[in-house]
This record gives sequence, C-alpha cells and structure tokens, in this order.
Amino acid sequence: MNNDNGMIVEVTRFPSPNPNVELKEITYLSNGLRVKGMLAEPKNEQVSDGFLYLRGGIKNVGKVRPARIAQFAQEGFVVFAPYYRGNQGGEGNEDFAGEDREDAFAAFQLLQSLPQIRNVHIFGFSRGGVMALMTGNQFPQAASLVTWGGVSDMSLTYWERKDLRRMMKRVIGGTPAKYPQRYKSRTPLYELEKMSAPILIIHGVKDHNVSIEHAHRLERRLKELAKPVECWYFAEFTHYFPPVVNRKVVQDLTRWMKNQCK
Repeated sequence: MNNDNGMIVEVTRFPSPNPNVELKEITYLSNGLRVKGMLAEPKNEQVSDGFLYLRGGIKNVGKVRPARIAQFAQEGFVVFAPYYRGNQGGEGNEDFAGEDREDAFAAFQLLQSLPQIRNVHIFGFSRGGVMALMTGNQFPQAASLVTWGGVSDMSLTYWERKDLRRMMKRVIGGTPAKYPQRYKSRTPLYELEKMSAPILIIHGVKDHNVSIEHAHRLERRLKELAKPVECWYFAEFTHYFPPVVNRKVVQDLTRWMKNQCK
C-alpha cells in the first residue's frame, strides 16, 4: 500500500443543500491516482467520528448525492464519500470492486488523517456493501460497519442481475462459470476472519436489485466465525425505502454506530 494513500491534494468548496453542513469536493491519492470524493462536515459542532460512505452502482449509475452525504453529516459525523477512480474528473478506471477497492482503503486513511477524528465507521450501500466489507477486512481498527441493501457475493450478483451481465463480463473479464477466481476475489465473504468491527446488516426482503440472499449469506458467515452481527430486515421494502422510513433508519443506524464506541 502506497504511503501517500489518503493524502489530500486539492480542496474545492461545494454548494450544500443543508445549511447545517459544509460540503467540499476533495482530490486525494489512491495508489498514485488522483481520485475525487465529497467531504461533508457539520457546522458549529465538535465531531470526532468519521463516516466512510461507499456508494453503489458504477460510473454515472449510483453517483454520490450531496443531499445524502449531508443527511449523514447532520447526524454528527464527518462524512467522506469517494467517487471511485475514473469518475467526475478522477484518474483511472472504475472496475467494480477490483482495483478500485484501493480508493475505499485510501478514503479510510484520509478520514483517519483528519486531526479531529478518533473513530472511523464504514457504510456501504448496494455494490458499496462489498467495498465496505473489503475495507473492514483491511482495517480491523474500524469502529463499526453497516451494509444496507449490500452485495456480499459477486457471483450471486452476476446470476441474479441479467441486466448487469454484459457490464460485469466486460469489467471483470468473463463469467463466474469460466473465471470463478475473478469473482471470488471480489467477494469479501471469504476473508471475514480478518473482520473485527461489529456489523449491522440492513436489507429489504423484497429487494430485487440485491436479493435478501446476500444478507443471509453474510449473516451466516459472520455467525459461523462468531463475529458480532445485528440484522434489521424489513419485510415490506425493496432496495429503496420510503423517504420517511429512510430518514428514521438513518437516525437509528447512526445511533447504533455511536453506541459501538461507548
């Protein structure tokens, strides 16, 4: 891992949709690449917890949304959300939990380097779930980890999502049947022995983007390894929760995160 990982090289103010939160677009180093992301900081509040927000999707699908980042900052966190390499002016090419995992690792180090931060929590949504788990495996000092509607098994995603197969074959280089190791290397289930952070799994049972089976496989594996895990399953919801419920779950999960540090 490069010693410069996580180093901030450029900061630009960004208009905030929330008057209580200041936003900045950050350029930082990830294995020599200049990668971009968004930093959100609560105004007029002493905050010592960092929150690494790992988005889903790829390229322009699932882009980091300023309002979403500000929503988590409003709960009392310094939030950093990497765009991943090759996006919004960043160098390199995003490759769906391949080398771009390094952008999440470097983002964790960026938060660690901020002088006011004592604890760093990890959050992953959708494809960000595998990024979050990889980062938790890499950094056992993470304070907590939440995966919401998160992918845990990349082969399962390939078989479930016919609409993603062409992209996955192009980016990963073939199918799970032909190249199982390429998919296994993007599946953090097989390295959870390294995990120390307590984990919260949030998932809608009717989710058709990332099936509930991803959550169940993750839960089973963590329990086999006697790792601390809590599950919030919502029988009536899909990949996207209604706004009122979404806000409540954000408040509940951020409270859960802070409780892990007590």
